[in-house]
Amino acid sequence: MWRVKSGVKRLFNSTLHTGAVKPRTHSTLIKGFFMKNNLLQIKKVRIEKIKNMLFTFIVFLFSISIIVPLFLIIFMIIKNGISIIDFDFIFKPKRLLGATTGGIGKDIIGTFILIITTTILTTPLGMMVGIYLSENQKSRLSFLIQWSIDILQGVPSIVIGLIVNIWLVQSKIIGYSAFVGAVALSFMMLPVIIKNTEETIKLIPETYKEASFALGVPYYRTILMVIIPAGLSGITTGILLGISRIAGETAPLLFTAYGNNFFSTNLFKPINSLPQIIYNYSMDSSPNSHITAWGASFILVSIILIINIISKVVVRRWKIKF
Repeated sequence: MWRVKSGVKRLFNSTLHTGAVKPRTHSTLIKGFFMKNNLLQIKKVRIEKIKNMLFTFIVFLFSISIIVPLFLIIFMIIKNGISIIDFDFIFKPKRLLGATTGGIGKDIIGTFILIITTTILTTPLGMMVGIYLSENQKSRLSFLIQWSIDILQGVPSIVIGLIVNIWLVQSKIIGYSAFVGAVALSFMMLPVIIKNTEETIKLIPETYKEASFALGVPYYRTILMVIIPAGLSGITTGILLGISRIAGETAPLLFTAYGNNFFSTNLFKPINSLPQIIYNYSMDSSPNSHITAWGASFILVSIILIINIISKVVVRRWKIKF
């Protein structure tokens, strides 16, 4: 073995002396190899940068494609609706189809009556169900409730209105009224409050409950005096988002609240609202009615935007921090 090694060594030394192999050839080859490897790495990095830039551009493009239609809708509503907005339009109680005088005051008040009644009906139930789901996550009843909520969220609003109409109107238990309209809207608002309450309560550390139990506080008082106040910002946000969800609904109200040409604050009488007046006046052939519908749309969108802004302020100012 050592003879082979010595023969190779003598051959290498002879080639060095004869000039067949230069002394720096070995180091030159190594440097060339590393330079080539570095160039390949640089090329790969540039390709990755191009891919990242392309992906970022696509994400930006899709984001703009969502924002642009929203601003176009708001622009169209402002352009066509703001010209009719004045004191009489907002505060006068009655405006006939095709008329150029009168207002939609009764419709604005009717909308707020429906929103307030729905919120009163839905908030306690939604909070309690959300708390139950967060406290009993693995029970069969919790699974059934969550499954029912998911299905309820996917039911079309017009179907909800039709079902409530069969239950309370056609059965002659109550009849067309603001209360029946609020019941129909409650089915749409309930999932939003339940989901927000559940997720908010899950964020509260277990140490809050443990400390309360260690002081001898009963379970119900721990929930009412510790857990709910700690998650109040998230629960309030859910309520506001639920209001935004139902404020513009028309289909359920056609089968429940029905509408009223006269001013009414009676919960057990038919009542008018902004979504209904938008629907009725937009279906009329008179251009004056169409202008009224645009004005009512402007008022309704303004109310919804204000509610959404308030919800964002609540989230930022009273965000849950643990």
